Amino acid sequence: MKISGQSIIGFHSASNAGPSFGATNPRTGESLSPDFFAAGTDEVNLAASLAHEAFAIYSLISGREKGKFLRAIAAKIEGAVDELVERAEQESALPKTRLQGETARTCGQLRLFAEVVEEGSWVMARIDRADAGRKPAPRPDLRSMLHPLGPVVVFGASNFPLAFSVAGGDTASALAAGNPVIVKGHPAHPGTSQLVGQLLRESVQDCGLPEGVFSLLLDSGTSVGVALVKHPLVKAVGFTGSHNAGRALMDLAAARPEPIPVFAEMSSTNPVFILPGALRQSGDDLATGTYASLTMGAGQFCTKPGLLFLPENGDAATFIDKLGKLVAESRQFNLLTSGIRSAYQSATARRQTEPGVKLLAARRAASDDQEFGVGAALFEADSQSFLRNPELAAEVFGPATLVVRHSTRAQVLELARKLGGHLTATIHGTEADLREFSDLLAILKTKVGRLVFNGFPTGVEVSHAMVHGGPYPSTSDGRSTSVGSGAIFRFCRPVCYQGFPEATLPDELRDSNPLGIWRMLDGEMTRKPTTG
Repeated sequence: MKISGQSIIGFHSASNAGPSFGATNPRTGESLSPDFFAAGTDEVNLAASLAHEAFAIYSLISGREKGKFLRAIAAKIEGAVDELVERAEQESALPKTRLQGETARTCGQLRLFAEVVEEGSWVMARIDRADAGRKPAPRPDLRSMLHPLGPVVVFGASNFPLAFSVAGGDTASALAAGNPVIVKGHPAHPGTSQLVGQLLRESVQDCGLPEGVFSLLLDSGTSVGVALVKHPLVKAVGFTGSHNAGRALMDLAAARPEPIPVFAEMSSTNPVFILPGALRQSGDDLATGTYASLTMGAGQFCTKPGLLFLPENGDAATFIDKLGKLVAESRQFNLLTSGIRSAYQSATARRQTEPGVKLLAARRAASDDQEFGVGAALFEADSQSFLRNPELAAEVFGPATLVVRHSTRAQVLELARKLGGHLTATIHGTEADLREFSDLLAILKTKVGRLVFNGFPTGVEVSHAMVHGGPYPSTSDGRSTSVGSGAIFRFCRPVCYQGFPEATLPDELRDSNPLGIWRMLDGEMTRKPTTG
């Protein structure tokens, strides 16, 4: 495949009329060819118009047809895996083994949603049959199911050039629900984005789908993204990135004449509570596991453990000594972009000036440190300093974490109550710890989307039960998930049909249940036909 540097609009490529920009190798600082060209207003309008036109057809195709399309995308990605991984490695400096795993995850997500739409019960069909004899008034025939929203804008994420980008989870779930997708490619990996975009375009063509089902728009800044979110034909947004950017998109969408939902996965420090029994029994292993989780992907995972809550005792001191030694002796970590590196350096420098905070360990810079390289850092604060300063709970994107020491059970609960919304919270404990701190779990389930016991938060399984979301500010809507089959529900809405003739109803709501899906019939779940 050839990387042309152009946006993909339906079945065509944009012109080279926009401002040019380039990609950079984070490991070396080398500029990568070719030049890329930013989309303009005309391209935004054309992509939105094509998506709007395609929605009239694509929203009505069968689950089997959508499944075929999603599987076609996965097959094409697998056929080009070597080329994709090579370019992604150049643009992200992520290890090839990580990118190969990310490619497999991308294809797995696509096939998971293919299974969901082929089976069909995800539409949550409900039927309340008419009851002419009901008193004091008859009940009409009522039938409802989920329908797609319309064109969805998806923003590629910097830290996952494949699994949360052009063909990632947001795109897969939006397409599965029946929505055309316009991707705003991330400027950190435009070449990877365009290669995947070409495969998506080919899949649309091979499956005989309307031209506007997919487009990819490129630029180096925010103008294209802003224009897409404000465009009147766009009906929803999927985003993974920083809190500042996600909040800006939320505000833009809310300020439209017709507000639209923004499903933004933003910032999270993913608190870890290590309870006394676990610390006493497994402190050394916990320190090693925490370090691995903290530095996985150079600390650029949204599930990185950025807060560690420890009791004030000798076992904690041993744990911190071990973790600090690992941090001080760690290798250099290459961050994804110069902007991320600058933000990390600023955040870690600022943290050292915060009252009550001290730097326990840091990897010192070496003479051969490379372009976007940084060292890991371990900070410590006492509980009162943490409670007084909300900034200490803010995410530091990169390989840094903060230890907060506490001396009483009441302090642990107070610290937990003061937490904002996060994607995950982790508890390491014994059975005795759980009995003693039973109310800690009750507090934490109000703060996060996923609770982890005796594990580590990094690594998100793509499955039916997974929840990758949480209360604000970790996401814009704590009722949703961006990973797992439940992600499809973000991009649809319920529609009720009252008193309609059988022949005019969607297959999902017809008496004969021709799709054989699970439906709620008069309050009970069944696959049986409606007999009267």
